[in-house]
Amino acid sequence: MAAKRILLIVGGGIAAYKSIELVRLLRKAGHGVRCVLTRAGEQFVTPLTLAALSEDKVYTSLFDLKDEVEMGHIQLSRQADLVVVAPATADLLARMAAGLADDLATTLLLATDKPVLAAPAMNVRMWLHPATQRNVATLRRDGVTILDPDEGEMACGEYGPGRLPEPAAIMEAIDAALLSSPASGTGGIDGQPDFAPANHRPLFGRRILITAGPTHEPIDPVRYIANRSSGKQGFAIAAAAAEAGAEVLLIAGPVPLPTPPGVIRVDVETAREMAAEVEAGLPTDAAIMVAAVADWRAADTSAQKIKKDGSGRVPPLALAENPDILASLAKSPRRPPLLVGFAAETNDVIAHAEAKLARKGCDWIVANDVAADPMGGETNRVHIVGKNGVDSWERLPKEAVARKLMEKIADELDTRIPLPHD
Repeated sequence: MAAKRILLIVGGGIAAYKSIELVRLLRKAGHGVRCVLTRAGEQFVTPLTLAALSEDKVYTSLFDLKDEVEMGHIQLSRQADLVVVAPATADLLARMAAGLADDLATTLLLATDKPVLAAPAMNVRMWLHPATQRNVATLRRDGVTILDPDEGEMACGEYGPGRLPEPAAIMEAIDAALLSSPASGTGGIDGQPDFAPANHRPLFGRRILITAGPTHEPIDPVRYIANRSSGKQGFAIAAAAAEAGAEVLLIAGPVPLPTPPGVIRVDVETAREMAAEVEAGLPTDAAIMVAAVADWRAADTSAQKIKKDGSGRVPPLALAENPDILASLAKSPRRPPLLVGFAAETNDVIAHAEAKLARKGCDWIVANDVAADPMGGETNRVHIVGKNGVDSWERLPKEAVARKLMEKIADELDTRIPLPHD
């Protein structure tokens, strides 16, 4: 990646020490870093430390008249390609969500026209408090990328979500944010290209629900019915939707994949749990049902491990049909304007997809041949089957499939439910 310019706002809290390592990683990657240190942040790290690592001046005060002459706060807010807030405390998130501008950091955030990424860090109760969750939801709707905090033991002795993500993870999110923000021309500082503001991304203002991964249907405490879905395609679609500016709710079956940056994730295990979370996640502008939901579950789940009895006879396993989430959603009074299903097929891929489209009542079926490339691979060759025909794509990496699908969905949503654009 070409070198970019990062404006790093360091908030208060013990996690501020990780900003030092983040600056080091950014400089190692060749990026320019300019730091803004809040008054609370100065209690944990010093301007001298950040200046030495960033090889640039550190800014702390809105009322430094010399700096306002040489480097006004408007100019400072717009010279960067990306604004990063790490750590983003509960107080800082609240002030960002309210649009306050009572210090240098919040003034820059209100004045910037560049993408903003925030990495929260706070006590678990503060993170889970409804006020914080409202503020996070508001900021995500405004186009700010908010990382999910890590879970673990905290300096205060409590355990849970609220830890600042590790600097390496924040770096990955920064790289993703930079890659997802196309240059809008050459009108930047010193002839460098600026990035498009968040509200110019194709899915900005849209809310998208995505399901991904398998479901596990318990037979007894140690056995379950499942399938081979890896969740990779669904997670790639969630990442692409967030990069395109959407507010993304990802309902994930049991897979060990990291949450894509800027995505709200809900973990489930069974088909019935997934169905309930899908219903709770409505309304949305689009629902993309990528999950490979188990068709059946054990009719009676044993509370104890089922044992062999030495007779050689196989114990009977009665099955019950799971809820059909896609078909139910298609009939729901809160049906999303665009409803997309997935079909993993081993033969007659397009014919089976066309039959599924008619049976389920959705708008599109994205079909792929898992006989040619089994579940868990890194590529997909998909066919988008709709009422107006079939759009067949060449084999692509799953990330490329996801980005191409998001372009198609953005165009379709603009046709069905256009939003006002600047």
